[in-house]
Amino acid sequence: MTADDAPREDILELETDQQLHAIGSLARHRVLRVLRDGPATVTQIAERLGIAKGSSNYHVKVLVKAGLISVVETRKVRGVTELYYGRSDKVIGVPKSSTGRDILMRHALADVEAAAPEHERDERLKHLRLSPEDFALAVQKVVALHAELKAMHDPDQPAADLFTALYRPVDTRGPRGSDA
Repeated sequence: MTADDAPREDILELETDQQLHAIGSLARHRVLRVLRDGPATVTQIAERLGIAKGSSNYHVKVLVKAGLISVVETRKVRGVTELYYGRSDKVIGVPKSSTGRDILMRHALADVEAAAPEHERDERLKHLRLSPEDFALAVQKVVALHAELKAMHDPDQPAADLFTALYRPVDTRGPRGSDA
């Protein structure tokens, strides 16, 4: 479920500077990715991400303070209490006017770049010139594709992410009708 199609009560809107700071780190983005698959300890997070346990602990604490994750389970192991952290059941929402969306897009692009070459991937870039009406139609088609793919979701299968951006870049053609 995405913030765009979740009921309002199921969305944790990121509004505070502390929350935006928490998602500003690629490492914390990846901690949230690990916890998307279920609760984990600081040690398990560190192992899955290939980072030091101290670094994992630091990033988990930042996410806890921002209210993005919490302790969801505890277990006693050899006299020590292990804390299992998990994401809330809510979808994380970032206001469209927020720099948080740009941050999340940069994180998604970093994940694409970090994906192992032997893993399945497909990347495409297409430069278009679209009327405002055709641009709106293209957005509708992308939204429909997201919904169609969401319906195919199977939690027992390997993760796959879809990263889309349809935007208007700065037009580099210069003034129309000039001879330059």
